[in-house]
Amino acid sequence: MTFFLDQHGCAKNQVDGELMIAHLAKLGYTQVFDALKADLIIVNSCGFIESAKTESLNAVLSARKQYPHAKILLAGCLAERYAEDLGENLPEADGIFGNGDLAELYRVVEPLMQGKRVVLKPAQKGVCGGERNLLLSFAGAAYVKITEGCNNRCAFCAIPIIRGELRSRPASEIISEIKTLISQGVYEINLIGQDLAAYGTGREDNVFGTGRTLLPAGTPGSVGLSADSTSAESSESGLATLLKQISALEGTFRLRLLYIHPDHFNADILPVIKADSRFLPYFDIPFQSGDDGIIRAMHRTGNAKAYRAVIEKIRAVFPEAAIRTTFLAGFPGESEEAAAHSMDFLCAITPDWSGCFPYSKEDDTPAAKLKNQVPKKVKEARASALVEKQAEITRERLAKRCGKEYDVLVEEVLAESSENPDDGLAIGRAWFQAPEVDGSVVIRYDRSDKAACEAVRTGRLVRVHVDSSGDVDLNGNYTGDSPLNASIAKSSLVFAEDIAHAE
Repeated sequence: MTFFLDQHGCAKNQVDGELMIAHLAKLGYTQVFDALKADLIIVNSCGFIESAKTESLNAVLSARKQYPHAKILLAGCLAERYAEDLGENLPEADGIFGNGDLAELYRVVEPLMQGKRVVLKPAQKGVCGGERNLLLSFAGAAYVKITEGCNNRCAFCAIPIIRGELRSRPASEIISEIKTLISQGVYEINLIGQDLAAYGTGREDNVFGTGRTLLPAGTPGSVGLSADSTSAESSESGLATLLKQISALEGTFRLRLLYIHPDHFNADILPVIKADSRFLPYFDIPFQSGDDGIIRAMHRTGNAKAYRAVIEKIRAVFPEAAIRTTFLAGFPGESEEAAAHSMDFLCAITPDWSGCFPYSKEDDTPAAKLKNQVPKKVKEARASALVEKQAEITRERLAKRCGKEYDVLVEEVLAESSENPDDGLAIGRAWFQAPEVDGSVVIRYDRSDKAACEAVRTGRLVRVHVDSSGDVDLNGNYTGDSPLNASIAKSSLVFAEDIAHAE
């Protein structure tokens, strides 16, 4: 039996997709990269905002129409969030599978392939992990999930509804997975979770075998360092302890942290990152708003001043730190003045990257019940204004990268130029560019140079001298093979991008 995975959503959902691939392989299924050849099509859906939900539903409808021979399984966040409703009202899907315990996948697939319709929503317990024999990312990089669910309960967010309360993976399990990935030739490790700052603080967490970890001070019901505190009044955060254990690993790799909630940013991770050159000074902190009233209405405890202090603290330690954030435009009750405060905040912190989304009214969230909902056109206009300002900031910050040389992880080697076959082009990422969401480095090299052709391959590092920048990307010339390649393990993992291109 064959299966095709139609992957949607965030990096956390991507890891779930990779785990499902491994579970299906154990059941004897073979993955194909052409849906026409599949007996089973899995739509691993997103259910976070309205546009993502629509995209996932359309994927099911399209698959049913285009591939009538195949069984269609709707999995992922949308399936988890609306399992009962979709089980009754989406006949185009032959089965519905939530994302609580992915090891339960066999309980849906086996009867589904026998013509039975199954709707299964396993309990949200623990953090799904295990062997991944194929990664959906570009060669050389992998995501490692360290938490699941969330306890922050932001008023606009459906994640606690979809994935439940916060749970953290044991540190030993995380360390083991990272160690294995490094031994398999993965160079870039990206730690993910809804809020890495909360690692080890779940109600039932005991990640180090010493009991529950406490959140930083300033977080309701906890003790520790606040975002703008310089005193050592408490124990070390769980995230800092985990990073120290990762730092003890041998090998050549780079580590990036993604998604840290600003209300309890772990200030104690800064010296840990500073002490290990393999840890990237890249900080993804979703502020969402720069207006104190809206921040409170979002059920957050910080304010614009404290959030600016977080960025100032980071840049005091890492002047060239890469900062990414997110804004939510048009939250209920957002006035023109409040929107202007977010614009002022963006201009004050000058992040390298930011995403901005119009507020989406999500079922069962506190914000959905608020009055003073902002009209759609107003939300979209405010989001566009923030996007335009960020584009200006990004251009300025990228221009400062010009004239420097970086190790770039090659993600894709493009076909030769139609004008000159000797002009080679490749796409890669430097340390300040996270996968999927940030810009790229366009690498120029001479295809008549045998050494260059040998070096510029997916999953390898090359030295690139950046000579120009654009709106989101940098351009540069290949100057040589990175010396780091000599100490990176030979890749033994399979990457979906490589298979898809080969086919």
